[in-house]
Amino acid sequence: MVNGIINIYKEAGYTSHDVVAKLRGIVRQRKIGHTGTLDPDATGVLPVCLGNATKLCDMLTDKSKEYEACMLLGVTTDTQDMSGTVLTESTVQCTEQEVKDAVLSFVGGYDQIPPMYSALKVNGKKLYELARKGIEVERQARRVEIPSIDIIECNLPEIRFRVSCSKGTYIRALCADIGDKLGCGAAMKSLVRTRVGVFVLEEAWKLSDVEKMVAEGTLLEHITASDQVFMECPKVVVKPEFDKILANGNKLNINQVRFEKEQALRDGEILRVYDSRDIFTGVYTYVATERCLKPYKMFFE
Repeated sequence: MVNGIINIYKEAGYTSHDVVAKLRGIVRQRKIGHTGTLDPDATGVLPVCLGNATKLCDMLTDKSKEYEACMLLGVTTDTQDMSGTVLTESTVQCTEQEVKDAVLSFVGGYDQIPPMYSALKVNGKKLYELARKGIEVERQARRVEIPSIDIIECNLPEIRFRVSCSKGTYIRALCADIGDKLGCGAAMKSLVRTRVGVFVLEEAWKLSDVEKMVAEGTLLEHITASDQVFMECPKVVVKPEFDKILANGNKLNINQVRFEKEQALRDGEILRVYDSRDIFTGVYTYVATERCLKPYKMFFE
């Protein structure tokens, strides 16, 4: 079984579920999961976890993301992108500077209402299933963080911009909210996800590339090991006499490990833990009151 993460370039027309289904056939293993849905029309980075790395799916979903989007002013749709039914059209009378000011005003974050056409569930029902039946329900606004927005091109009524954002941010909703602020409405015309955590667009592979890798026997050369996702976390190596405790998935006393670097630990800090042979075994959290490391995710081969 292949264990690790592969950086897939999701092409337009595929759902994230389609990508996983196709990879199961290409790699010939069932244990595969993706790390965050991309709309069918969107393209770009979709890290896919294989084997024991599927335990990472939720953690990778939490990673910050970066997108390049094209927004069309003067139009609104029921899906907040150009794949939907047009609801309103208006003349764009804003100046270029007013548009730039409105876009950049969202830097720092705001309370965003998720779109009806999304996979979020309300009372056990996916919102898009309700939306397709013409049912709209109240959605709670959620805080999203937007560290940066860079305007790439402003050719009214179209604006291309790059945005870095937290998990749970809908770029379609951001475009619609910018349009509301300008008073003319807006819809997302195109979207490319350029980064998820450490995975970037320039290093993403199409499904056809993966097929070729499998045929040539080079797939493993393009698999990212699970521990690479946690390289910003302190590294801990278990002393040889305590390997068995680690192998059993038990807590580790602070004296049973050695640190790659001397450092003060914070309560709840995540650490990547290796056995005495320097084989990555799991992700632990530090419990200050007990001066111990508590297992969070284990990645046994």
